[in-house]
Amino acid sequence: MKHTLVALMQDRPAVLHRVVSLFRRRGYNIDSLAVGQSETSGVSRMSLVVDAENVEQVIKQLYRLVEVLKVTDVTDERTVDRETVLVKVGAPAGTRRDVVATASACGAKILDVASSSVVIEITGDPDEVERFIEAVRPFGLKEMMRTGRIAMTRGTPHRSHSSFAPLSPLVPSP
Repeated sequence: MKHTLVALMQDRPAVLHRVVSLFRRRGYNIDSLAVGQSETSGVSRMSLVVDAENVEQVIKQLYRLVEVLKVTDVTDERTVDRETVLVKVGAPAGTRRDVVATASACGAKILDVASSSVVIEITGDPDEVERFIEAVRPFGLKEMMRTGRIAMTRGTPHRSHSSFAPLSPLVPSP
């Protein structure tokens, strides 16, 4: 079963490497991974989708990393999920109008037009993104890049992130 986990972790070099190495060593496959700044300075938020039978074991392993502050399985919670994809599709003069109409119908943006291709961006929940990809696939996918799922629970946060202990400096002060 696929689980969506949200982890807060210290924003330090090699933390992402440690997380990915942990998954590799334990044999868990990461379907999607997105990391960025959180609302708290020095803390990054990671959204990852993992296919694991025992997600509690995955969470326990993440907590073994000292940089991990909090891990939440939001799979069964009410969340806002988003993903962005850039696709370059074939669009010679004969089909360009159809490509643009399909992108427009899906709420996508045309970012670049070349002589035989178009780069299109869409952001939406993962199902919308998948439907868009299937809609433009007949035109010929030349390149594609997906950001991976990001997720945030709806409503009031369970716990204020500002209550985490202050982070120790990466480099000691002189």
